[in-house]
Amino acid sequence: MAMATIRIAIALYFWLFTLSIIHNCIICSGNNSNVISCIETERQALVSLKQDLYDPSNRLASWVGEDCCKWSGIICHTITGHVCKLILRGPPLQYFLSFTELDAHRKTSLGGKISPALLNLKHLHHLDLSNNDFGGNRIPKFLGSLASLRYLNLSQAGFDGMIPHQIGNLTNLCTLDLHGRTRIVNLYFNYFNGYAKNLQWLTHLPSLRYLDLSDVELHHASDWMEVTNSLPSLVVLRLSHCNLSFNSIPPIHHINFSTLAILDLSFNYYYSENTSIPKWVCNIRSLTSLDLRRNYFIGPISEGIQNLTSLMHLDLSWNYFNTSSIPRSLYELSRLEVLNLQGNQLSGTISSDIKNLTSIVSLDLSWNDLEGKLPTVGTQLCKLKEIHLSGNKWNQSISQVLDSFCGCVSDGLEVLDMYSNDLCGRLDRSQIWKFKALTEIYLYSNSISGHIPASLGNVSSLRSVDLSHNHFDGSLPESFGQLTKLEGLYISNNYLEGTISEAHFANTKKLIWLDASDNQLTLDLSPNWIPPFQLGGLSLGSWNLGPQFPIWLRSQEHLTYLDISNIRTDAIVVPSWFWNFSAQLTFLNLSHSHFQGRIPYISKIGNDSLEIDLSYNHFEGQLPCIASKVIGIDLSNNNFSGSISHFLCNKPWELVDLQSLTLANNQLSGQLPDCWSKWLNLRIINLSSNKFSGNIPSSMGSLISLNSLHLRNNNLSGEFPMSLQNCTELFALDIGENNLRGSIPGWIGSRLLKMGIISLRFNEFYGHLPDQLCALSSLQILDVSYNNLSGRIPRCFNNISVMAQTSDYYTYGFSYTFGNYMTFMEELLLVMKGRAGEYNTILGLVKSMDLSSNHLSGHIPSEMTSLSGLISLNLSNNLLVVEIPNQIGEMKALLSLDFSLNLLSGEIP
Repeated sequence: MAMATIRIAIALYFWLFTLSIIHNCIICSGNNSNVISCIETERQALVSLKQDLYDPSNRLASWVGEDCCKWSGIICHTITGHVCKLILRGPPLQYFLSFTELDAHRKTSLGGKISPALLNLKHLHHLDLSNNDFGGNRIPKFLGSLASLRYLNLSQAGFDGMIPHQIGNLTNLCTLDLHGRTRIVNLYFNYFNGYAKNLQWLTHLPSLRYLDLSDVELHHASDWMEVTNSLPSLVVLRLSHCNLSFNSIPPIHHINFSTLAILDLSFNYYYSENTSIPKWVCNIRSLTSLDLRRNYFIGPISEGIQNLTSLMHLDLSWNYFNTSSIPRSLYELSRLEVLNLQGNQLSGTISSDIKNLTSIVSLDLSWNDLEGKLPTVGTQLCKLKEIHLSGNKWNQSISQVLDSFCGCVSDGLEVLDMYSNDLCGRLDRSQIWKFKALTEIYLYSNSISGHIPASLGNVSSLRSVDLSHNHFDGSLPESFGQLTKLEGLYISNNYLEGTISEAHFANTKKLIWLDASDNQLTLDLSPNWIPPFQLGGLSLGSWNLGPQFPIWLRSQEHLTYLDISNIRTDAIVVPSWFWNFSAQLTFLNLSHSHFQGRIPYISKIGNDSLEIDLSYNHFEGQLPCIASKVIGIDLSNNNFSGSISHFLCNKPWELVDLQSLTLANNQLSGQLPDCWSKWLNLRIINLSSNKFSGNIPSSMGSLISLNSLHLRNNNLSGEFPMSLQNCTELFALDIGENNLRGSIPGWIGSRLLKMGIISLRFNEFYGHLPDQLCALSSLQILDVSYNNLSGRIPRCFNNISVMAQTSDYYTYGFSYTFGNYMTFMEELLLVMKGRAGEYNTILGLVKSMDLSSNHLSGHIPSEMTSLSGLISLNLSNNLLVVEIPNQIGEMKALLSLDFSLNLLSGEIP
């Protein structure tokens, strides 16, 4: 809505231009019996073109028969029959797509190579191959010989390499679109974008009106400004994501952009540090749209911006503008319809001069340092449809905010975005009922209290409502069941209570996402209830779901996200049908509840990864087999029993995607199978507190991505596995409380250089503490207590730099995120102040060394006292002699110190 005028202007330009191109052209169909058939040589050229193209979805199936003018994508001249337009564009590619959608797009895209036979279409005016997948092929140089071309679109088609300068031979070109694929797509698929070392070839295109080179690498093309400034007819210029350098532009003595209306230089931040808006931009008075997002521009917003009196769209978001207030010059741009200053460092209050923006349709001032009270604009900004003010510090109640918009604004406002604003007060005492045109309202992460007003349920246009993370109490009004357009309802993390019945969903046929977790609500539905909606996401954590598992979930054919964790109902048996139903999910969380039963199989059909958390329940029996697309699974704190061989080794030929495996605190037994080499993506393994026996298998050494290995509290035996020296990414190793023996290998300090946590407590290790441990500069926790170690304490422990630092919380290695939702947090049993406890959320604060209950001898090295970051040091129950080092007082962070049960003498320092 906010972009309406700009889009209309662009559409009008293309409509007029296309009209001029297709003059005397027509799509020949079977009904046009008087239209001349296509030229035979051109038909043969198209046949050759088809033969060289890869067409997995058979899009060119109509390319048969003698009359090529009847083929899809072909437009011929009405009189001569010459092919004048070739349109083979693929389906549009959106910015955010799932793996499944991206893969489906590739299956409908043309690929292969472009045949030189295309040169036989000598009257071709219009060529569109956009949104296809040519897999990194170069743009053919011979396209520069299609002398009649006026329109060339190769955008998002997967071409790679340097843009051929022969394109500059197309002197009739009016439109050139070579923009590449967005960066987010490149992360998942090997799509390619071109590059250019200079743009001199563009100077031969005097008729060029539309130029889009976005996502083309241009950081070596220092002439980009000089060249584009020389194009006399340019109306639209898009150079987003090109790595442009604004610092190295040669001086421009005269600006020729007399016809330029749309300029997009966004996302060129990499090569433009410590710069402000270039002065020449503010001299292009014909501009109607200017996009300078994410360029690391700093300082004040240029006062010269007021010269751009034709501007209707201005986007300066996510820069580092840091003026004490929004500059008055912006308020003088009376034609502005879209103003986006999101994500800067603007401070101060909003001036009442904002009333001068009488044409404004969309206003985004979110994520700045603005504060104070909002000016009353309800009777001036009558065209305002969207207002985004989130992430500031408005010192007002929600009622005062809504009052400032009452008037013609409240009559037409569609989007109200004010989350994370420190707003307070009661929404049920506001005039929210006056905003009858609202489609989206975002008030989450504030301190709004009281009941959710029933009048909000009467705003029939609402599509998305987010009131989560506030202090609402009472129940959800039944009037929400009448919101026939509602697609998303987010009310989580409040103090809501009461019963939710079928009436709350009576007419919500379009509901896609419902997040109401962390409330005290009870679901009371008929066992045979069939919902009117088809959800994509459902989160009902902490609810009372009733005595039975919700059968109505079976009707949700599009559900991909399901969280019914921490429910307040005892002993619910999960029915067998649910595990087949879970095949459609990408996230499943049933944790911290009282679910029971056996899990037959956790499958996954499709291409998206599955994340599963079933921890802290009463599931029993053997572990279920899992399919290859599961990337994270947590089955800890249940009653699973038996071997895990079938779980790990049932498909040895299949490379699996699993990254996180947590099976701690179950009744699993037997030996650890030696088939870990198939799980090459594993980063987290937690098998603690089970009944495993035997050796640690050597195949664990093939897990080169492993970050965390927890095998504590089992019956494992044998020596420290040599193969673990291959796990060079290992950060946390906990193999305490087993029956392991042998010496502690020195290669831990030479090979596992990222180690932050080592716990070997309660085993039978003997020999000396290796000096190589001193090379572990990141080591934060070392626990080798209750072993048979002997010899002296290494004097070089002072080289462990993290233990010597008093800096705050460490985050690296203590938590990991997998997929879109799951997070694994390191957890460790530590003994401090004589008490054993599990540490997790604050583990990053802990720096501890426990060498107690061994046979260590000699004196306490004075060098240890330089470990000023330690909060716990335990050397008790050894054979240490002489006195405590005098420098012990330098260890000012110590909370726990134990030297008891040694042979120490002398005075206490």
